[in-house]
Amino acid sequence: MASLDIIQFPCRSDNFGVIIRDQATRQVAAIDAPEFEAVDAALKKAGWKLNTLFITHHHADHVEGNLKLKESYNCEIIGPEKEKATIPGIDKTLRGGESITWAGHKIDVLDCPGHTLGHISFHFPDDKVLFAADTLFSVGCGRVIEGTMEQMFYSVTQFLKLPPETQLYCGHEYTVANCVFALTVDAGNAALQARLKQADAAVKAGGASLPITLGEEFKTNPYLRLKDRAIRQHLGMENATDQEVFTEIRTRKNNFKG
Repeated sequence: MASLDIIQFPCRSDNFGVIIRDQATRQVAAIDAPEFEAVDAALKKAGWKLNTLFITHHHADHVEGNLKLKESYNCEIIGPEKEKATIPGIDKTLRGGESITWAGHKIDVLDCPGHTLGHISFHFPDDKVLFAADTLFSVGCGRVIEGTMEQMFYSVTQFLKLPPETQLYCGHEYTVANCVFALTVDAGNAALQARLKQADAAVKAGGASLPITLGEEFKTNPYLRLKDRAIRQHLGMENATDQEVFTEIRTRKNNFKG
């Protein structure tokens, strides 16, 4: 199987843009379009021509560049069926649970409601890459805006089934702030303490805290560590369900002022 080239770059104030290329066919895709200028600049710098734009959800900071990119590159825009009415320029829709092939690469479409009702994520199982957008962040998860805590719990915890070597790409650079909060519920976690230092150094040096493996997330992300005894003891929720623990942590994050 041909390899997948991946370029990640900053967009807007704290978004990430991602473009990918199949080495054999030279087909190029972008994951979301936070803004035209940054995506276009990344494509031009790489010398790539955009063929496909995969959209995860309808929020403006993920679709703002859609129409200009389509005009400039005549690219096909593919996004969630449940949000087709609010995604500019959409040509084709996908539902969670579907699997498609793009440039010879299998893509499993994951249904991820919670942040928005129709949010989807793209998992490339053979390439061991997950584009989670605003469902899962490093050491965090998305804010529940349109959906319910129950939906977000389902969406986030399904990633526990993926291989730990999977590389995680997210929609925003939130890692440092997420680590600071996570330490309020998981203070004794040495891996989390190390992750904060690593992410903080990377960002201050002008780099990025992502990508990261899911294996590292399994050690540091409180939303993926719901069974951890120390977290449950700290919350006073030793006998609670995983969903109840998830809801408590996400609610605390909503109210966190650190």
